[in-house]
Amino acid sequence: QVQLVESGGGLVQAGGSLRLSCAASGRTVSSYAMGWFRQAPGKEREFVTSISRSGGNTIYADSVKGRFTISKDNAKNTVYLQMNSLKPEDTAVYYCAATVKTWRTGVDDYDYWGQGTQVTVSS
Repeated sequence: QVQLVESGGGLVQAGGSLRLSCAASGRTVSSYAMGWFRQAPGKEREFVTSISRSGGNTIYADSVKGRFTISKDNAKNTVYLQMNSLKPEDTAVYYCAATVKTWRTGVDDYDYWGQGTQVTVSS
């Protein structure tokens, strides 16, 4: 079983950047496909991006494509989400998640979740 802890959230102006980190313990991130999801107030949790076990494949939601980048550092047992050109609509709690399945986009496909980190983008 893996434990996930997110960090790096905060308040940023529109157009700015943040890098979120997801530190894993208990198991290595190379054992899982990893994903980032987000949940805004009053909305359902939605897929942002995911990366395969090998790190060789990624997929992004259309809303973040070209602005966000997911990466995985197996040596540090950490997954990152680099977020550039942030918009107010990116404001949400961001969650890191792990799945033993092949990399997926559905919330229900993920087995392990972090506690989330708040990202607020001001206009």
